[in-house]
This record gives sequence, structure tokens and C-alpha cells, in this order.
Amino acid sequence: MKAAYGKTVRAVWAADGGQRASSDPTATKGRNGSGAKGAQEGGELTEQTQPIPDAVPAGAQPAGEIRARWAWVEAAVWTERMLTALEQGVLGGQWYSLMDKVYALPNLRPALARVKANEGAAGVDHVTVKEFERHLEENLEKLSRSLKDGSYRPQAVRRKWINKLGSKQQRPLGIPTVRDRVVQGAVRAVPEPSFERDFAAQSYGFRPNRGCKDALRRVNTLLREGHHWVVDADLKSYFDTLPHSSLIAPVKEKVADSQVLGLLAAFLTAKVMETAKGWTPEEGTPQGAVISRLLSHLYLDPLDQLMARVGFEMVRYADDFVSLCRSEAEALERVQSWTVEAGLRLHPVKTRIVDATQRGGFDFLGYHFERGYRWPRQQSLDKFKDTIRAKTRPVNGRSLRALLVNLNRTRKGWFEYFKHSRKSTFADRDRWVRKRLRSILRKRQGRPGYARGWDNVQWPPAFFARLELFSLVAAHASARQSSRR
Repeated sequence: MKAAYGKTVRAVWAADGGQRASSDPTATKGRNGSGAKGAQEGGELTEQTQPIPDAVPAGAQPAGEIRARWAWVEAAVWTERMLTALEQGVLGGQWYSLMDKVYALPNLRPALARVKANEGAAGVDHVTVKEFERHLEENLEKLSRSLKDGSYRPQAVRRKWINKLGSKQQRPLGIPTVRDRVVQGAVRAVPEPSFERDFAAQSYGFRPNRGCKDALRRVNTLLREGHHWVVDADLKSYFDTLPHSSLIAPVKEKVADSQVLGLLAAFLTAKVMETAKGWTPEEGTPQGAVISRLLSHLYLDPLDQLMARVGFEMVRYADDFVSLCRSEAEALERVQSWTVEAGLRLHPVKTRIVDATQRGGFDFLGYHFERGYRWPRQQSLDKFKDTIRAKTRPVNGRSLRALLVNLNRTRKGWFEYFKHSRKSTFADRDRWVRKRLRSILRKRQGRPGYARGWDNVQWPPAFFARLELFSLVAAHASARQSSRR
């Protein structure tokens, strides 16, 4: 009975496009072979073996329950059978024949929708998302055919330098063409659930149903529990220094489709155009490329697993992470040791150990944490001011009401992220914005200079409240009141 069941399982998965049929008797083992990684629990990995049972697995669950747990995956790619295999264990630990799911139109369409939602710029071909959509079905079908027949080749990546927040330095941003971003999204959608299943719990960047706020809540919880010694780490030029072979290696552990692996390699070695000449990169992955998020996350997952095994609390968002401890122990030494082995470098100036209960604190994901409080870090405040300045120039040609509508969009978005800051943060920002608006009104009356004195009486806070200027102070008070209910 056991042999018959093994044959049936292999035949089903080969037909479904996710698993190669095999005559190897060792392939009838469950999710984990000898020494394979087991289920994750609390950041730890356990080793286990699960022989295929004679009948329905004891832990079998209705397909609807499995689908509900994996609601974020592309239904066009991940069938009920594949999701069941994902949870129960894929024979041999690898997925085969995945390319047909990459180039399927039901997979390419949502990939384009995600590209459109990100509102990115055009690549080296100058084709925008809007232009790509003018001949949508034709372009998608052409893309699908080229992927199917193997003629697809990634175009060059446009490199753009952008200012680092709160710094005079710049960092490079890689901008693939729209068509390439669509393909990268389609490729990522296929194997991503297999990796997501085993990722460590302390990573939050670019993962389904996780985000910055979840990471910030975790940091706040650990600080309140007494983990106030913080390794504030910074990886120097992370995306630019990742070895290509090491980026592909963890993918090969679970994906055996040579066409999919070939696509990933092609994306990594796509020509970079910064000047008219350009060059072919030998290491790194373009920061800004769709596929880079998954690959870079895979590269740092061993660090997450290591820190969990040795009992250190770590919170990571992409390449930005902090390790929180109850005592000034060996956390930094372990991080340094791992990064050296992984071929990465910690920034010698920005990486440090701090006591969050003392003056100085540390920054993480836009917030500053110090002595039990948190507020926007200086770079975040500077960016907020720069954005408001650009919208409140003395001569702008807009009516005051139209100006306030535009301002409110920015202020509401900023508050939604920083609403957990200490109270004084919001009063200062409100006063500063009203001062900017009074200067505009003063200018329109033909008076030079900045708002002062009588201007504050002529246009008091109540004046702007009547015009429905979004108040950070009022929003903060309302949020605090709601949280107490």
C-alpha cells in the first residue's frame, strides 16, 4: 500500500507542474529527509523525518483552511494541490517544471498590477506603465511567448542616484524596464511561498502580511521587556556587494527548474546603464529591482536563524536590523563574525552598541528610541519639512483651500506612520506649518518678510481649523482616546 501511495503522489505532482516524477525510493519520504530543515517555531529549526503514511495523512486539513492560510499567494500559480504539498512537504525538497507557471497570462497580469501600484519610473526604453497598457494584451502575450520559447532577454537596468535621507551622500537605484519588472514579479510569485514557509519570524521587510509597523511594535515590546542593550547595525553597500553565486544558492535548494534559475541569473547580470556605455555587474543586485527583495532576504535569512538559535532577539527589515539584549554581551561579536563569513561588511561608524535607557538612543525604520519614548528621527523630520516647504512656497498660484487639501494628504500620511511618537512631536510640527501658511497670506497682502507678531492674531489656529487644516495634535489626541476604549 505504501509503495502504491508513493507512486500516486509522484504522478499527481508531476501532472500539476510542481514536482518531477521520480522512481527514487528515497523520494517517498515526507517533507524532511535526513538532516533537512523542519518546521519553524519561535525562530528555531528542528530536525524531523515524516514517512508517507499508508492512507490520508493524520494531519490532513480541508483545502479551504490551507487556502485561507495562504490567501496572499497567486491562486493562478499555487493550486490547492501545490499548497497542500507546500504544507505537508515536497518530495525531495525541490520544485520542478515551474516555468509554465511563470509565463502563464494569469500570473503576468497580477504582476503588472503590482508594478502599476508601485508607480515606478520608466527604464532605459522610456516605456512607462501607461504606455505599456495601451497595448496591454498584445504586450503580455508577446512577453508570455518569449518566456515560453526561451527568447526572452532582460534589457539593461537604468541607474539613478538619489539622495540618502539626512545625508549629503547618494545611493544608487536600479530601474529595470516595465516589461522586466513584470517578469521579475511573475518569477518571484512562483517560488516565494516555498521560502516564506521557512523564513525566521524576526524578519519583516517585504514579506506578506508584515511591514514596518510590525517590526516597530516588536522593538517596542522587547524594550519594555528589558532588552535595552541594542546592537544598532548597518551593512555597508549591502545590495551592491552580494555575491551572485551566493544569491542563487538558496534558490537552488528549493527550485530545480533550470529555466527559472537561468532567468534569475540573467537579471543579476543585466547590463547597468549609468552612462552611454554601461557595464555588466559581477556582484550585487540592483536596489529597486522587484526580484532583489526576495534574493537579498534569502541571503540574510541564515543570520536570522543564527541569532534565534543562540537566543538573541533580532528585528530585521530588509538590510536594516537591530539586535536587542538584556546585557551588553556577545551580540555584536556574533553579528560581526557572521557578516565576515557571508562576505559582507558592517559600517565601521554606524554600527554600535547602545543602552536605550540612556541619552543617545538609537534609530530604526524612521523612529528614534530613547529612555522609554520614541519620536521621528532627525532625518525623518528633515524630510517632512522639505516636503512641506516644497508645497508652501510663498508664490505658488493656488488658492488657500486648494493648498490645504494638498498639505492634508502629506500630513495625514506622515501622521499615520508616526502617530505613536511622544506628544510634543505634533505640537511643534503644527506650529511650524501654520507659520509657513501665515507667511503666504502675508505675502498675498503685499507685505514682505516672514509671519510674526500681529500675523498670529490675525490668523490664529482657529482660522486654519475652520478651513479644515489637518491638525496633528487633534489627530494624536483622538488616536490616544480611541486606544483607551
